[in-house]
Amino acid sequence: MDSQDTKFNYKILLAALIAVVIGILIAFYYSHAQAQNKIDFLEDEKVILVKDLKLMRAEVDRLSVANEVNEIELQDSKYRIEQLLDSVGKLNFTVAKLREYRKELRKMELIQDSLKLKNNSLRYNNNILSQKYNDTKAEMQSLESKTASLEEAEAALRRQNKRISDELKMKSYLRLLSPEGIGYRMRSGNIMQTNKASIISRLRACVTVAEDINVINEDKVIYLQFLDPDKRVIANNATTISVNGNTYSKRVDFLFNGNKYQVCDYISIPEGSLLNGMYTINIFENEKLLASSEFQLK
Repeated sequence: MDSQDTKFNYKILLAALIAVVIGILIAFYYSHAQAQNKIDFLEDEKVILVKDLKLMRAEVDRLSVANEVNEIELQDSKYRIEQLLDSVGKLNFTVAKLREYRKELRKMELIQDSLKLKNNSLRYNNNILSQKYNDTKAEMQSLESKTASLEEAEAALRRQNKRISDELKMKSYLRLLSPEGIGYRMRSGNIMQTNKASIISRLRACVTVAEDINVINEDKVIYLQFLDPDKRVIANNATTISVNGNTYSKRVDFLFNGNKYQVCDYISIPEGSLLNGMYTINIFENEKLLASSEFQLK
């Protein structure tokens, strides 16, 4: 009876031992499965983290190439990303490490978002500056075109004014016809024409002013210049007139209404002061010689 009980107790112990071993094996299996799942999860998270860091590095490289944000900030971000990539590649992951690197990744993402905002702000400002530059350039081109047109118009106006001025100058001069020089003597209070030089006391000049329809009642001035045979100016009552370095015998003022008009005037000289020879009468207006004629005294 005791032998049978002992065998039975051994069987119970063996069954219990087998049950414990099976329980341990089952617990080890589940523990191993959970550990493997955690490892797979961490590996997947590691891959995602590395991918995010590489994307972030690529964005930083793009900003650096574009030279759109501060170079110091870019270099700092680039350095921190490279450190994280090196750390993620070398370290064995745990949940704590994953949380640590995720937190660091969030910080880097915030920095990257700040860089993107600065980049967008710079792009916006660049677009505004570019638009202003284009507007200013277009306005300058318009102003240059207008300036060129104004310069052309001004040049054309100057040419026109010069032409008109030349025409006016030409029209302002009198057109004189048939100038004539004559000698006179005084006899018993009467004036008599003569060509005998020794008895002449007056030299008279007459000229006809041609009609000018562009003139209406204008004051005109002409200068008479009597020259002796030696081409010296003959004085009127011992007096000559000098205008801008030119010497004349007499000034004659008259009102010209545009119709044909004859102008005559004389100078007085001492009787017996003239010699025989060829005399000249020149008629000037504004220093311009308009008519000339010669007459001989014997």
